[in-house]
Amino acid sequence: QVRLVESGGGLVQAGGSLRLSCAASGTIFRINTMGWYRQAPGKQRELVARIISGGSTNYADSVKGRFTISRDDAKNTVYLKMNSLKPEDTAVYYCNAEIKPSLLTRGDYWGQGTQVTVSS
Repeated sequence: QVRLVESGGGLVQAGGSLRLSCAASGTIFRINTMGWYRQAPGKQRELVARIISGGSTNYADSVKGRFTISRDDAKNTVYLKMNSLKPEDTAVYYCNAEIKPSLLTRGDYWGQGTQVTVSS
């Protein structure tokens, strides 16, 4: 059983910073892509940032230059450092990972979500 557990959300003033963490646990052979999505009230879930196993990254235009995604493969953990936060960044942030529990299996996994609230 594979689990993703997020931490690091909270309430911050505009212009502030937060760092989200997401640790994968369970039976893991290999982790391919890891990423962060967010969903604001009344809106669809959207990609924030993604990092593949080789280290390449891509970001939503709205967060480029402010957010940085990174991963520690030794810890099966992905991070999202968020700087210069804006009220429009307020959302539930979800961790996502494409994980191979074994050589022949592959699945798409989600964390439970962590709330990020940016006050103006």
